[in-house]
This record gives sequence, C-alpha cells and structure tokens, in this order.
Amino acid sequence: MAESNLEEPLNPSTSKLPDFKKSVKLKYVKLGYHTLITHGMYLVLAPFTVLLAQQLSTFKRQDLYVIWDNLQYNLVSVILCSGLVVFIFTIYFLTCPRPVYLVDFCCFKPSDSSICTNKLFMQQSSLVESFKKESLEFQRKILERSGLGESTYLPEAMFCTPPNISVESARKEAEFVMFGAVDGLLAKTSIKPKDIGILIVNCSLFNPTPSLTAMIVNHYKLRGNIVSYNLAGMGCSAGVIAVDLANKLLQVHPCSYALVVSTENITQNWYLGNDRSKLVSNCIFRMGGAALLLSNKFFDRFKSKYQLVNTVRTHKGADDKCFHCVYQEEDSEGIIGVTLSKEVMAVAGDALKTNITTLGPLVLPMSEQLLFFATLVGRKVFKMKIKPYIPDFKLAFEHFCIHAGGRAVLDALENNLQLSEWHMEPSRMTLYRFGNTSSSSLYYELAYAEAKGRIRRRDRLWQIAFGSGFKCNSAVWKALRTIKPGDKYNPWTAEIDKFPVDIPKISHF
Repeated sequence: MAESNLEEPLNPSTSKLPDFKKSVKLKYVKLGYHTLITHGMYLVLAPFTVLLAQQLSTFKRQDLYVIWDNLQYNLVSVILCSGLVVFIFTIYFLTCPRPVYLVDFCCFKPSDSSICTNKLFMQQSSLVESFKKESLEFQRKILERSGLGESTYLPEAMFCTPPNISVESARKEAEFVMFGAVDGLLAKTSIKPKDIGILIVNCSLFNPTPSLTAMIVNHYKLRGNIVSYNLAGMGCSAGVIAVDLANKLLQVHPCSYALVVSTENITQNWYLGNDRSKLVSNCIFRMGGAALLLSNKFFDRFKSKYQLVNTVRTHKGADDKCFHCVYQEEDSEGIIGVTLSKEVMAVAGDALKTNITTLGPLVLPMSEQLLFFATLVGRKVFKMKIKPYIPDFKLAFEHFCIHAGGRAVLDALENNLQLSEWHMEPSRMTLYRFGNTSSSSLYYELAYAEAKGRIRRRDRLWQIAFGSGFKCNSAVWKALRTIKPGDKYNPWTAEIDKFPVDIPKISHF
C-alpha cells in the first residue's frame, strides 16, 4: 500500500461506520436461519414431545398399573421398550453438543510503575530522533481524540531511550503479562496446572520460537500430552476465535479443562517511522492480557460463571480492500509497522452488519424476527419503499462488550445498534482506563460489569470483536449465577467507585 501523506487530512466520510438501516443482504439472513436449523434437532422433536406430554397428562394411576402388569409378563415388549428408550437417549447424547462453561477469568493489571500518561508518552516520543515534528504533532492529536485516559500501561522497554524493541524485551513483556494473568486465574479457581488438557494462546504480532504456548507449558510444567495451539496474525478478534476453537476441542475431549490466554505484544511492534497510517497504532494500543478457564465437565456448571451459548465468525478476507485495510508492512524507509487504512471503519461496519445479520436468528426473540422478516419481505418481494427494520438487540442481551478499538468505533456502534450510555459504559471505561489491549479488551469490559455488580443470574451478554483479515466475531454467554463485586483479582475492584468518568469532548483536527 502507498505511504500516507503527512499533510493529507483525514477523510471524515471514510471514518464512519455505514448506516445499517440502508441495506441488509438477504444471503446473511438466510445464513443465520440455516445455522439455526442445522443445530435445531429440537425443533423437529418439539411437536412429538408436546404430543407425548399431552397424552401422558391424561393417564391415571390405574392406567400405569395396567401397563406395568402387561409388561412384566411380556418379555419382548420390555426389551423393545427398553431398547427404544436407550436408543433415543443415545441419539440425544451423541447429537447434543457438550455445554462449555467459563469457570472464571482473570485480567492482568500491571503495577503503577508501568503507567504511561499522555504527557509521558509525548515526552518519550519526542526523544525518538527518527520522528519528524509533523509526526509528533499528529500523535498528540490522535491521543486527544482517542478516548484514552492518563493511567494506561506500557511495557518497560518503551520507557527506554530509544525504545528497546529487542526480542529479549518482547519476551519479558509476554512473560510479564501472560504469567500475571494465569497466576491470578489459578489462584481464583484453585485448579492445578496438571489438570489443564488444552492450551490456546493468541498474540497477533509476536511469535517467538519456542512459541508462547511453550513458554507457558515450561513455566507451569503442564503435562506432556497437552493439546496446544498458538494463534497468530488474527488481530483484535482473536480472543473470540480462541474461545471458538476451545469450544470445538472441548466437544471431542470429554472431561477437560481448556486454558485460553489472550494478549498482544507492544514492545516489538512500536513503529519508529513517519507514516501516519502506521503511527495510529502507537497511540491507541496498550499493554494487557487475560486468561480464561473453560470446562466441559458437568459438575463445573455449579461453580462456573458463564455458559457459552453461541459463537459467530465472519471473515471478509476474500475482498482485497478488506484484506489490506489492516496490513503489516515496511514503509518507504524499510521500517516495519501496521498500516491502518482510511477504509477500516467502512470495512468494519460491513463485517459487523454481516455478523449481526447472521447472529440475529439465533438470539433474537420471535417478535423481533417477525417484524424484521415482514419488512424484509415487503422490500424484497413487494418492492415497498419502507426502511429495513433494525431489530432491538437490547431485547436479546442485557450486556454488551464491544471491543475497545477506538472512540470513533464505539460512537458509531452506539448509534447504529441504538444502545444507551449504560450499555456502552464498560467499553468506554475500558478504553479510557486500559487503552486498546487488543483481543483481551472484551474481558476487561466484562470485569468492569462484574465490579459494578451488574451481572445477574440468567443475564445474556454479547461480545463483539474486530480484527485484521478482515474479521468480525461474536460470542454470546449466559450468566449461571449472580456475580458479587469485590473480587480482589478483578483489575477494577480497587478503583471501581471512580467510574464512570466524564470523557472530554473530541478535539478535531
């Protein structure tokens, strides 16, 4: 991709999400209903179950005695009935997916020595000789508009002059974040490392040899037959991808625990050039990570926080514009950085529209689906000039965890999904307090909702994440119990009373 001109202003028309009300593609609606039907064996059995229940409700106690008397003197009938019952239950258990539970999770909170205020950020940047004056001014303006507060975290290597972007420093950051999150998780759950059968680590831009999963296996002395996966290059949506992969693995590995670690590495991906499209990453990404413990054990349901309900993954990589909108490459001087295209907002909006149109039939109440379907038929079949009906997702979910990628994305999603400030608060406060921590931001947001005492039993929450490729992924969870605030491992607990805060208005270029 061509290098951006430092004097070229940002185009506001490409920095907004598209209006979801303008068009809805029918094929994605069909995809959502196809997913529902292919997993809907219960829809086929439901009428028979109702008829059976209705018939049984007419039985009297004397009828049951008569049946028992007939069966005990008829061996063939007993065998046939028993075989039929065994067959039905066998089919049920073979086709029914194993429930997957989120036992608990832990978000890493660095020490105060890692705090980087906006003033300190600009001071450190001004000491980098390769930055031109125009680039420093551009970064200052991005910080003003970003929605980040004064208490975000950067790794130790970023406080060096110049920043120490060596592999050794990157390893130290990875160990600092991953081990910190996993230590907290193990302490919360009292799970022994040897009990973990599946390990998944996602980190987009730092992939050393041995891998990040090997670093965890070595540090915690995990068992030798552990099933491990290292996910790379998938951007900020990789946290949901890792959960989806863990879900699939837990379907075929009975009685197992899966450890999922989501993080991003700042050290080796600090851009020291002057391409505007690559400088944005310096300003919004901050250090952070989260560790999750998933289980498919039946008795873990009673101690777990959440149950995974759905995951929906959308990949737009077949489109060249989508593929190149977040792209790691060298600039004209050979300095590596991640280019954020001006079309990234439009691409993200299109991916999100596809994702939620697919997800809708799986989660929305029937009333919303009927209204949506009626307007869709009116527009597509009868050519009526009416606006598409945008379903109210607030009827499907009590909580929303939207990836804290940037202030503009959150503003646009609040408008398009017609969410309230209360719904957006976890995402905005996470961006303000911790910055864009990439794939782990969804769990800082969930931790915020827990610290506020908002999570009640049976509450449903929707996690939405975007990532390079371009991808938009969703995960739907159901709370299995009311979460009481005050968890000492929650990164918000010590300061939750300070939030929410009023974020200053955007200062435009």
